[in-house]
Amino acid sequence: MNDFADELAAERRTAARLLLREPLVTPETHPEEFPLIRRHADELARQFGQLLGYRLIVEPGFARLLKAGLGHDSGRWLERTSGAPFTPRTYAYLALALSVLVTAPEQLLLSEIVTRTRAAAAEAGIDLGEPNRIVERRALVAALKQLMTWHVLAEDEGSVESYSGDGMAEALLTVDREVARRLVSGPIGRASSPGELIELAAAPEHAGPRHAVRRRLVETPVVYVGELTDEERDWLRRNQRREQRTFEEFLGLDAEIRAEGVALLDPGGELSDIEFPGSGTVPWAALLVLERLVAELTPDGGSADIPDGRIESVLAELVERHRKAWAERYTDSPELLYQAVTDLLRRMRLIDRSGDGSLRLLPAAARYSPEVTT
Repeated sequence: MNDFADELAAERRTAARLLLREPLVTPETHPEEFPLIRRHADELARQFGQLLGYRLIVEPGFARLLKAGLGHDSGRWLERTSGAPFTPRTYAYLALALSVLVTAPEQLLLSEIVTRTRAAAAEAGIDLGEPNRIVERRALVAALKQLMTWHVLAEDEGSVESYSGDGMAEALLTVDREVARRLVSGPIGRASSPGELIELAAAPEHAGPRHAVRRRLVETPVVYVGELTDEERDWLRRNQRREQRTFEEFLGLDAEIRAEGVALLDPGGELSDIEFPGSGTVPWAALLVLERLVAELTPDGGSADIPDGRIESVLAELVERHRKAWAERYTDSPELLYQAVTDLLRRMRLIDRSGDGSLRLLPAAARYSPEVTT
């Protein structure tokens, strides 16, 4: 009996970890794991709802975990295939295209999507400019390719990409309206502005600090108690040991509890969408910079202000040493490398920007000390 219960718990943990990592799962993308989600749909929905306030929808063709978000300035930008971040223009095309696809026929031509998207923009009072400008076509193509990644669209004949270079290019596309309707997780009908939509989506509603803190624990690399409200801080201190057991059973995560805060660690290294430490120029450079800063500023742990220009000077030294091994686009552009490294370290909650704009080394950076101290 215990073996059977352990097997059920392991299956649910596998399914929950997948949904947390990829909130939209289909039988095509995950043929082995999707049946687990279907099998444990009711229990998974209950656990996600109770623990995090997330809603899980499971249909024969997809499973969608509706996450809540963490509020303003907490999201990750979307990127084109080139690695360039989406511009506000591209986000506008993404929202407009999605809005017309929820009621579109099952199949339609690319030219029809273009026409419907521009009509939706006119109705919303958005000026999309000259339709045949290449910058407009590229922004729309980037938005449509993102919708293809999310399984809202699929190419039957022709290529969406060809529209970037040829405004007369055509393609036949299939629309999954059910996925399109489930894609947006925020309460659109209750929001009167984009800012209000973000606030309403992130609001823990009746659960108060319980869901607010748990979401931050799951969705961010580390939670510092100094950044929590008094109510959230008190709740975490009272419940941190119980939460440690809960997340270990539900998601297979280990909790590292320190005076400064709590971090959930994944022994499998699967749940984070940020590779650090990792391969590639930016993770490599970021790790070396971090080790240098910790050794110079906080050898015994804690936080410290980073002197102006120090990161730039360390990076300049590292570029000279590793120029042949690092990507040329970064070694030839100190500003680009600096921006990429600091963005990565900020997303990892290892550095932060103070109110005056200066950078600060945060306590979790001590994990990457070049020397082990007792």
